Amino acid sequence: MYDCIVVGAGPSGGSASYHLAKRGRSVLLLEKESLPRYKPCGGGVSPMVQQWFDFDFSPAISLKIHKICYTWQMGEPEVVELTDLDPVWMVRRNVFDHYLVQQGQKLGVELRDQTGVTGIEWQSDRWLVKTEHDVFEAKYLVAADGARGSMAKWLGFKERKKRMGAALEVETPHPDNPNLEMIHFDFGSVQNGYIWNFPKADGYSIGAGTFIGGEKQNLKELTANYAQKFGIDITSMKQFGHPISIWDGNQPLHTQNALLTGESACIVDPFTAEGIRPSLLTGMLSAIAIDEALGGNTDALKQYTAKVQEEWGEDMAWAQRIGSIFYRVPSFGYKMGVKRPSASRRMGRIFCGDMRYRDVAGAAIKRLTKGLMGMK
Repeated sequence: MYDCIVVGAGPSGGSASYHLAKRGRSVLLLEKESLPRYKPCGGGVSPMVQQWFDFDFSPAISLKIHKICYTWQMGEPEVVELTDLDPVWMVRRNVFDHYLVQQGQKLGVELRDQTGVTGIEWQSDRWLVKTEHDVFEAKYLVAADGARGSMAKWLGFKERKKRMGAALEVETPHPDNPNLEMIHFDFGSVQNGYIWNFPKADGYSIGAGTFIGGEKQNLKELTANYAQKFGIDITSMKQFGHPISIWDGNQPLHTQNALLTGESACIVDPFTAEGIRPSLLTGMLSAIAIDEALGGNTDALKQYTAKVQEEWGEDMAWAQRIGSIFYRVPSFGYKMGVKRPSASRRMGRIFCGDMRYRDVAGAAIKRLTKGLMGMK
């Protein structure tokens, strides 16, 4: 019997596995796909996550970026340099996720990929985790199987309180003379969201996403038009659509000897759709909680929910308020929140972990609200 079974080998599952193994706990990591596996994702990672791990992520980083270029409806560019900050990491998820899992394996994590979970059952003092060919036993479970996973439902959670953002991405090689110096965001072309171009050493991740409303939009056409700005024709390339579990208020993340992490816990930033950093964070916090529970702390899992709400949820409440105003009238939001260099630099500092939404939200909301009232 294992101390813990982690279902899902994305950032939160890999983080949970690593930190549990680091604490000497026996861990089985189950992943339905064969690793390394492709995962549609822009791949922007805040460099602050390095502080949570005692190994170097450099081998899994494709590029480090010091500049962000914002545009309004593919015009009015505003370039922001992340001065005095660590550069943003650009990663490919097949490389990044697998690298994290490999670090856990070095500490004793047992990986079984190509092993989908078909059901779970609580039996007296342990969880039975069923796969197509085997049944595994563990004292604790971590559900890290993402927005489309079944673990939360099987664990008895009610329908997760979340917004499902729509995203469409394409991975494409870059032209012979690419501009790989900047991350690109375009506002105004997509309702309640943005279009992005995240460069990698060997190509681009170009996509579009909506994070608040459920408007029907032709994301495929919008993405294709945007890609042409970089000299790329993506009409014949394979495109990927996927849901995003946007944070929409605090909710319980613990139940009988089990925890939710990552997108299973609906922790994606409702303003920027950042998901890798909170996934790594919740994975680490889940490992700490389960280690403490195994050590006799009967309140450890409850404390995990409280800790996630404190460390991430409180800040996401501010992010949601800013986003609801910004996306309501994006032209004004762009003028006040992007075209102003100080505001753009603050957003860069938030993403890099040097600031939090709560540090700037009060003034930002007041400025946006005052401007909107002046427009009426």
